[in-house]
Amino acid sequence: MLSMFGMIGGLLLLIVLTMRGMNLLIAGPLSALFVAIFSGLPLFPQLVGEGEANLLTNYMTSFSGFITSWFPMFLLGALFGKVMEDSGAADSVSRWLVGKFGLSKAVLAIVIACAVLTYGGVSLFVVAFSVFPMALSLFKQADLPRRFIPAALALGSVTFTMTSAGSPEIQNWIPIKYLNTTPYAGWEVSILVAVFMAVFGYWWLKRMIQKAVNKGERFEARSTDPVIKDRDLPNPLMGLIPLLVVLVISFILHDSLMTSALIIALLGGVITTYLLNRKYFLNLGKALSEGTIGALIAIGNTAAVVGFGGVAKAVPAFQTAVDAMTNIPGSPLIGGAIAVSVIAGLTGSASGGQVIALPLIAPHYIDMGVNTEALHRTIAISSGALDSLPHNGYVVTTIQGICGETHKAAYGAVGAVTVIVPLIGLAIAIVLFTLGLGI
Repeated sequence: MLSMFGMIGGLLLLIVLTMRGMNLLIAGPLSALFVAIFSGLPLFPQLVGEGEANLLTNYMTSFSGFITSWFPMFLLGALFGKVMEDSGAADSVSRWLVGKFGLSKAVLAIVIACAVLTYGGVSLFVVAFSVFPMALSLFKQADLPRRFIPAALALGSVTFTMTSAGSPEIQNWIPIKYLNTTPYAGWEVSILVAVFMAVFGYWWLKRMIQKAVNKGERFEARSTDPVIKDRDLPNPLMGLIPLLVVLVISFILHDSLMTSALIIALLGGVITTYLLNRKYFLNLGKALSEGTIGALIAIGNTAAVVGFGGVAKAVPAFQTAVDAMTNIPGSPLIGGAIAVSVIAGLTGSASGGQVIALPLIAPHYIDMGVNTEALHRTIAISSGALDSLPHNGYVVTTIQGICGETHKAAYGAVGAVTVIVPLIGLAIAIVLFTLGLGI
């Protein structure tokens, strides 16, 4: 009982501290300490036998493991965003988009850009780095409240593209190993759900922005924003080509190199941006320095939350919760969706929810004769809902590390489009599969 109180209390504490703007390098360990104390988890490795769980080891192993796996992508993603920004390429593309879509469609342009990159194989962690400079310019030109930029980035990255049939993102590929399916499993239902999430999510986001504008909110410039006044800008094509380079290289190398393909793709994007736009740079050295610092802050914040998940998974209450979630009676689609959603919420990770739940529920549901394609798509969609609570790594990185906003200002819109919209989409998918569509 105390362990369950500690795990849930620690999660709530992390969410509250995050929403109040506490530095995550403090909030993460503090919340993990809360979990450990109430669960009776030893604090230091010297207090346990070799290889046994303890707060310090579990937290730092998860913390450092995430940095080891993702730092090159975070660094190159931040550098790519900064060189696009400093060269004026991002602003040039944004002005071209405004000319094509009009200022009234600025948000739509951002969502489409993120969707294309995400579905093209660029990791959603990196997409925000790449598109943010363009998003900032578009919001400035349209005079829209900048606190909605994270929601626009998230809508195009972690909703209808991340978990859809054919998506190269890991959330669509993990179930293949356990269900012997393909990335296109349940594609008929997936298309309908993706269209719903895109259309409804965009409508809702636009409604929230318009409501804020009607109350007098406008774009507020900051001293840290790039200077774009009275300067020559490159041809929009010179900004689009680097984005295409990242997209094409990532798509070509994804199957063979997986996430490592991003290293080559982003490096190619940085080099291409420099070669095509080198005479337009304001201060390349400063841009590279700021990009490096931004990457360190972003990955540090995310790793702090991942560390919390590493401690939470080590306490008895977590296994109790997993057992309860993976033995839900009734429809396998509903049971699987609830199990993955709740575990993803506890760990703050869509992929984490799948990796933990699928080895336990997949054999049981397959023996029951459940349609594996329907289960694949249901689990994929469900993993992208409660994972986006305030402590989620992508959410923290995008809101704080990239966009420089606070959770208090930005998370309401982010939560609407990345939690509520996918949950409704999940319900639609379950109903359609239950009715026999796509089976």
